[in-house]
Parts: sequence; C-alpha cells; structure tokens
Amino acid sequence: MTARRRAQEFCEAYGLSMPILEAPMAGACPPALAAAVADAGGMGASGVVLDPPEKITAWVADFRARSAGPFQLNIWIPDPAVDDPARVSAAEEFLSRFGTPGPEQPPAPSFEDQCEAMLAARPRAVSSIMGLFPPDYVDRLHEAGIAWFACATTLAEARAAEEAGADAIVAQGLEAGGHRGVFQAEAAERTAVGLFALLPHIADGVDLPVIAAGGIADGRSVAAALTLGASAVQVGTALLRSPETGIADAWAASLDGLEPEDTVPTRAYSGRLGRAAPTPYVRSWEGPETPDPAPYPHQRALVAKWRKGEPGPAAEVPLDRANHWAGQAAARAVAAPAADIVSRMWEEARALLPDPTWNDGVERKA
Repeated sequence: MTARRRAQEFCEAYGLSMPILEAPMAGACPPALAAAVADAGGMGASGVVLDPPEKITAWVADFRARSAGPFQLNIWIPDPAVDDPARVSAAEEFLSRFGTPGPEQPPAPSFEDQCEAMLAARPRAVSSIMGLFPPDYVDRLHEAGIAWFACATTLAEARAAEEAGADAIVAQGLEAGGHRGVFQAEAAERTAVGLFALLPHIADGVDLPVIAAGGIADGRSVAAALTLGASAVQVGTALLRSPETGIADAWAASLDGLEPEDTVPTRAYSGRLGRAAPTPYVRSWEGPETPDPAPYPHQRALVAKWRKGEPGPAAEVPLDRANHWAGQAAARAVAAPAADIVSRMWEEARALLPDPTWNDGVERKA
C-alpha cells in the first residue's frame, strides 16, 4: 500500500481531510486550538490528566460550540504508588531554594471519574499514555463507538496495546516534547529511540494504523513519517507558538531558535521523564550535588505547591511558572495561526507524495 493510500484510509476512518492530529498536551490544548486544527481538516485534542470530570465536560462543550470536527481526549494510566519519603524530603529541601511553598494542593482527580467523563463526552478517540486501559473500559469505549489510540515507545509496548484492543498506535520517538510515554517510569532513559528507527519497527510489528509523534514540524517530516509506515502524524511543539495555544510568554520565548541538541530530558517538573527547554530551573537539577527529583506524582505535586508560594528573594534562579516542554523540532515552531501551520504542513507533504488517486473531499458528518 502506498503512503498516500494508507493516509487516506486513516482519514476516511476518522473523518479527516489531512492525516494530522494535534498532540494532546495537558495545559496547552485550549478548545480554540483544537477547533482550529479540526476545522482545518485534522483532529483536535486535549490532555486531561490534570482535569476533574467537570472540567473535561466543559472543555468538550466549548470545543463543540466552536467546531463539528473530530477530537481526542488523552489521559495517563496511573503509575504504581512509589513510597520513597527520603527522595520526597530531599526534593522538598532542594525546592526551598526557590522560595516558600504555598498551601497544600487539592488531591489529583480520580482516574476512574475522569474515564467516565471521557466516555460520556463521546469523542472520536480516547488516547492513553504510560500504559494500557483495563479490558472492561476498552470494551465500553468500543461499544460507544470511541476508538482507542495507545501511545507506545517500543515495539513490545505496541504489541501489548494491540493485544489489549487498541485501534491505533501512537509511536512516540525520543524527539517528542513533553513526557515520554513509557509504560515503566524507570525505563524511560534506557529505551529512548528516535522516531525514524522506531516507526518502521512498530509499523512492521503490528497490524494496526500507526500515528507518528516526535520531531514533526513541517511537510518534509510528515512525508517522511508516512513513507516509513505511519498512517498519520501527531504534532505538538510545532503548534505551541500559535496564538490559539496561548502558553506563557516565557515558555513561548524559550522555543524561539532552540536547537535540537539543546532540548533536554528532565524529571524536574513531574518526576516522570520529559523533554523540555534548558531553563535555569531545569538545569539546576543537574548538578553533582543535586538530589534526584521525587518520584511521580510527588514531584509534580511539590512543584505545583511551590508555584503557589512566594519566590525567594535570594534565589539564584527562578522557578519556572509553567513547564517549558519542547520537542527537538522547537526551532521550526512558528508564531502563526494553527490552521495555517497544519495546512501548510499537509500541502508540503502532498507535494512530496504525489498520488493521482488521492481524494481530499472527505465529507465530515456534522
């Protein structure tokens, strides 16, 4: 099957006119961004790992007031509990150099309640990262006509997702910004594989459509991913500077001209490994005398707590007020409307993948 034909089949299955999905970036997926991508012919998204059910419901209502296009909702599969008081205490002591902590933060939303809210919202797809949904929830998704996109960073993870009933695999290369989707948190550093090695490996190893993620920011990378076996691509960092995203100015500025080799894998924000811009805060966790960040989700909770506190007047570096996630293609992110970004990417890719049988006129259901 040709790359263009494979992409067309994916588009027909999910009501798209271009095989480009917005990455579900928690904290950086407002409804306006998702609607812009969906109305351009792609698929919008929201990462809901931090959202209580009522916020998920409100996001979906806002999106649907703006667009009749398809969207996905994404959630983390919870990590097994890690009880390591010594590491938590050491991380607290290190964070004290950035100021004083704020009040205790409310507990994280219930995963089960979030799953129920996603099911009730009836998106075109629900996606997972960091693991697999339980079998009964997969059955309920499929009974409701909702597809399951499962993130995988290795072929073993992809095969486990296929066996568990996934409808598509999101193959995440090490180039991707934000958190790595490994099933086992401690394996993140030693299983880091670039997309162009990972993608054909997974595409040849499973009988599901594969969505490529990591380092995709222009038409050349879209065309390359489709050529290597993907049916679609997922784009995150390339959209972060669009006006619809509305991320913090400091975060957006950190992406401008950021070289691929200057992005860094870090656990400083959450305890889970993710790729970010090398801010002074991120770099401060790399010293020889620096403790390890607390395990997830303790580190995430601690950072949130300190962000609610008062900055320290004698702090050598400031605490980042937002996580400055950045993929290795950050320098190619442009300050342009999201619809223009994805449309241009697909036009460039089409020129590199000529196929006279392609039909762009997919009729989307209202």
